[in-house]
Amino acid sequence: MKARIQNLVQTRIPTQYGEFILHYYSNTLDDKEHIAFVKGDVCGKSNVLVRIHSECFTGDVLGSLRCDCGEQLDMALEMIEKAGSGVLIYMRQEGRGIGLLNKLKAYNLQDQGMDTVDANIHLGHEADERQYDIAALILDDLGVESVNLMTNNPHKIDALKQLGVDVAQRIPIQPSIHNDNRHYLKTKVNKMRHMLSMKKQDRQD
Repeated sequence: MKARIQNLVQTRIPTQYGEFILHYYSNTLDDKEHIAFVKGDVCGKSNVLVRIHSECFTGDVLGSLRCDCGEQLDMALEMIEKAGSGVLIYMRQEGRGIGLLNKLKAYNLQDQGMDTVDANIHLGHEADERQYDIAALILDDLGVESVNLMTNNPHKIDALKQLGVDVAQRIPIQPSIHNDNRHYLKTKVNKMRHMLSMKKQDRQD
């Protein structure tokens, strides 16, 4: 069955980065609450600045330094505000789709020497189980013609293109590199082909 979505409510959200309109979506694919954070008029527009951000409770909410998720979220909102328009889609697919419980179990395996990919596989999951069908439907519902996608992940670009999203350009998001996330980021580069530089270092080791 093809997924369907419904835009149930829109409300104004003032933030430290500027003012956005939050769109709350229901869907027929899962029981999760996916949202879009929209700045400006994007309907019928091309080359819209877009970030599709997967939920990371530990990074986005608690400020964990084990990953670059919270930093990427902040950077994306700042970039959209600076551009004057854009969309951040917040997908409720924690831990690359394996859920918070399994992500925390994977953290313990990483502390024992595994990398993020091997830990997920050890727990019986794929390295990355995220899906982007709903994100593509949200972009269509918002009337976005084509996107300048903020991502380092080539799989996300390929998946969106296969779903019919016109990805006009990739906009890199370069995170800080430090002792707490260096191995995590190296695994992204070496095993998941993420396009980021491991030379940048903003934090003191």
